[in-house]
Amino acid sequence: MPSASRTIEVDVSPDAFFSVITDFEAYPDFIPEMVSAKILRQTGDIWEVAFGIHVVRRLDYTLRLVKASPTRVEWSLVSGVFRSNTGSWQLTALSDGQRTKAEYTVDIQVGMFLPGSLVRSLVGKSLPSMLTKFKARAESA
Repeated sequence: MPSASRTIEVDVSPDAFFSVITDFEAYPDFIPEMVSAKILRQTGDIWEVAFGIHVVRRLDYTLRLVKASPTRVEWSLVSGVFRSNTGSWQLTALSDGQRTKAEYTVDIQVGMFLPGSLVRSLVGKSLPSMLTKFKARAESA
């Protein structure tokens, strides 16, 4: 049951970073491993999004993402290759709101047919790289 939590600081406001986080269909534009991202359904601040990533092989899954507050997004697994996939983004304003501390937390339980080493790689090695890509995307806007 790999889980991880990482924090980064970003030189944009929490609102600007939140916009990057919730622009799900743009993920393939700046995350090379993300093959696809499609909003299947949206009701207010709740999204159901189908993702496809390629890490050694293609992995498809659907998450239910909820805007829990103006500075927090939480998700849980709807379907896909994992037994469970839960997590959140928590944003905190820094420097009078001009910068953001973003904490990303994820907990993944592996399905029987997905090697644990692959999931550990996703959580442990790919996570810092992914956060760097979110930071670059937000700061380049």
